[in-house]
Amino acid sequence: MARFGAMAAFVDYQGRQIRLTDERLAHILERPEMVGMESAIQNALLQPEIVRQSRTDDAVHLYYRYRDQTLVGEKWLCVVVKYFEDDAFIITAYLTDKIKQGEQVWPKR
Repeated sequence: MARFGAMAAFVDYQGRQIRLTDERLAHILERPEMVGMESAIQNALLQPEIVRQSRTDDAVHLYYRYRDQTLVGEKWLCVVVKYFEDDAFIITAYLTDKIKQGEQVWPKR
């Protein structure tokens, strides 16, 4: 993760740059179980187990990586990324029991 002023820059499994602003990080860290998970977020982007396209917004992808040790037990880490033509940023990240429906982007079926 690289820091640029008020934001961090991540890279996903396709080599695309993804921004994480301080405002979005603060939003993510409002969930106590997400504190200290910045490296896990980077890992989910770089080495996702599943990537799905949102059913409600084609420009949003959900990156999933299974975590067997979190503050709330075994969960999927979901990192939600919004893509524009020449920009991408993390909207949120959270732990969940279930992968959302949507077209699977990675791995290709």
